[in-house]
Amino acid sequence: MAPIAVGDSLPDGTLAYFDEQDQLQHASFHSLAAGKKVILFGVPGAFTPTCSLKHVPGFVEKAEELKSKGIDEILLISVNDPFVMKAWSKTYPENKHVKFLADGSAAFTHALGLELDLSEKGLGVRSKRFCLLVDNLKVKVANVESGGEFTVSSAEEILKAL
Repeated sequence: MAPIAVGDSLPDGTLAYFDEQDQLQHASFHSLAAGKKVILFGVPGAFTPTCSLKHVPGFVEKAEELKSKGIDEILLISVNDPFVMKAWSKTYPENKHVKFLADGSAAFTHALGLELDLSEKGLGVRSKRFCLLVDNLKVKVANVESGGEFTVSSAEEILKAL
C-alpha cells in the first residue's frame, strides 16, 4: 500500500487512550479529527531514545505555539498498547496538549501505509516516524522519515508549514 500523501483523505480507524478521568477510551480517528486542523505524528515506539528524548518533547514544548497558529489537536500515535502509552505520557508532566493514542494492532498505521517492520530488532511491526498536518481529514503536509532519521517530522518542521 502506498503511504498517505498530500491531498489524500485519512482513513478511519479505532484508537485507544486514557481520558482526563483516567478511563480507557476507544475512539475513531475521524471522531477525533473531523472538522479540525490537527497534527498527527507517529513514532516507532514508546520509551525509545529518539521518540522520548527528541520527537515527543518537541511537540510538548511547541504545543502552545502550534495552537496559536490554528491547530486544534496534537495527536501522537504509536503501535503500543494503551497502558504503555498512558505510562509514557506520565513521563511528560508538563504536557497539556499532546494526546497519546495507542494503535495496538497497527491496523490504523497499516491503513496509513506507514507501517515499519522492525522484527529483526525484536520490535515487530511498528510505525514509521512521521508528522502529518491534517485539515478536516485531508492531508496538507506529509513529512515521513526514511530509515532511522529524525530530520523532517519535528515540531519545528511542521511550524514552518503553518
